[in-house]
Amino acid sequence: MVVVADYHMHTKLSGDSKNDLESIVLKAISIGLKEIAITDHGPAHSGFGVKKSEYVKLRSKIDQLNEKYPQINILLGLEANLLGTDGEIDIDSEMWEIIDWVNAGYHFGSNLSKDFDLHLINLLSKFSKKYYKLAKANNTKSMVNAMRKNKINMLTHPGAKGPIDVDEVAKVAAEVGTLLEINNSHGHLTVEEIKIAMRYPVKFAVCSDAHNIENVGNVSGALDRAYIAGVDGSMIYNVEPKGEIK
Repeated sequence: MVVVADYHMHTKLSGDSKNDLESIVLKAISIGLKEIAITDHGPAHSGFGVKKSEYVKLRSKIDQLNEKYPQINILLGLEANLLGTDGEIDIDSEMWEIIDWVNAGYHFGSNLSKDFDLHLINLLSKFSKKYYKLAKANNTKSMVNAMRKNKINMLTHPGAKGPIDVDEVAKVAAEVGTLLEINNSHGHLTVEEIKIAMRYPVKFAVCSDAHNIENVGNVSGALDRAYIAGVDGSMIYNVEPKGEIK
């Protein structure tokens, strides 16, 4: 069984990465990946968000690279930000027209002008049981509503940036067909979170969240957690053949 795709990685358009787009493609080809999604940060991220105009340019570059490298399928994606608790994400109608793959996750620093209180509650949740409970309810509501309101391919690092009710998130993800990421870089889903999610017929994806070339396709830690949790390969979207994890 091998990993054949990676659906979470960033180019230098995201301020927290130095990856050149074509270099990412060449790295992915060199390690045998058949498909990748380029998923820079959505525009509402105050620190690393990519402007909509840049996504339009990226669409054209990816189309050109798909012509140049037919041995791999390159998807234009983005890592959208969850905004508030009503299910909004930072993709407008024009962006939906050009995007192939949508990740979504909670990030500190997104939509600061409107969501400052939510970020503050998540920060305080590290020190207070009262705020932990409130943050968990907010984050869960945000993820659940976003999945129900939008076609989200994958939730990124659920639980890494703020607490969530994994049971509720997994239940809805199974209902709507959203993948749950086992993120190689952030440690979430954890082994215990994976076990909770497995109560439902969810699909997982093991992804790198690569911010440098060396980590493109590197999901060894994510696979280890999946193995320890007892996940069968048939539950992991981006591996072939589907079978027991070894």
